[in-house]
Amino acid sequence: MASFVFFGGKGGVGKTTVASAYALRCTEAGLRTIVVSTDPAHSTSDVFEQDFDDEPTPVDGYDGLFAMEIDPSEEIDQHLQETKRALNDHVSPSMVNAIDQQIEMAHQTPGAYESALFDRFIEVMRTTDDYDRVVFDTAPTGGTLRLLSLPEYLEGWIDRLMDKRARSIDLFEKAAIGEREARRKAENDPIIARLRERKERFEFAGRILSEEASFYLVLNPDELSIRETSRAIDDLTGHDLSVSGVVVNRLTPQPDDDEQGTGGQFLRERRERELERLETIRAFDEPLLATIETRVGEVKGSLLDDVADELTIEITPQTGAH
Repeated sequence: MASFVFFGGKGGVGKTTVASAYALRCTEAGLRTIVVSTDPAHSTSDVFEQDFDDEPTPVDGYDGLFAMEIDPSEEIDQHLQETKRALNDHVSPSMVNAIDQQIEMAHQTPGAYESALFDRFIEVMRTTDDYDRVVFDTAPTGGTLRLLSLPEYLEGWIDRLMDKRARSIDLFEKAAIGEREARRKAENDPIIARLRERKERFEFAGRILSEEASFYLVLNPDELSIRETSRAIDDLTGHDLSVSGVVVNRLTPQPDDDEQGTGGQFLRERRERELERLETIRAFDEPLLATIETRVGEVKGSLLDDVADELTIEITPQTGAH
């Protein structure tokens, strides 16, 4: 089975750049690797200057490297339709419209995005036997943490639903069809079977995330990014998901000594503040694995190779059975 590596962090810090550079290093080490973007911005196409979609696609110019971009809006629509079909097959025609309305409302509530995306997320994890390394370029920190916390909450929720469904069969159908038939109906009930299947999927995801995945956080050397990263570490730890390290991106370059004008002075003062912030980051329990300087141009092509050379993340993750 493939090993899984996640790059998270505040929106706009450069997760896609770091995730893509790490994937490139894995490929150069001989690992068949795929980058999976779950970020609505979908910058993976920009980094590799190639369009990607929901299916794994070979990355031009890199043997053994693949990429795919999951469209959150499309996943929500598909999740909605599948949920409707699954329920409509097991209820009376008089209830179909009411159920459709309830499902439409449910998919507009907070958490619908994470729920729909999580189904696709699990599917990707279960169909990666062709790869040695799966690198997730995740959504911004808040959404990622909600996504990763779903197994813990949904397993208990499904248990309660299964119990209620079994009780309804016992209480309302036993009198009509007899005790033996009621037991048989419960054993073969399609709704209970679907709930069991979903519980197994969530248990699989929870096991993979806790036992076979590594998590890295990307941040910029500014106070807001540092605070959010600190909170993300606490939240991940609270879900028994340990962070293997952090990567600082977009460090201001040191100007040459002969640059004495306003621009040079500005860069020196900015870099000095950022170096002070690096000391705060080094105080984290999690190791600082790389500091990547800001590039003048967009990171793609040869610049991506340069960033990959600056990453000191081990190709074999520090956590899980790799």
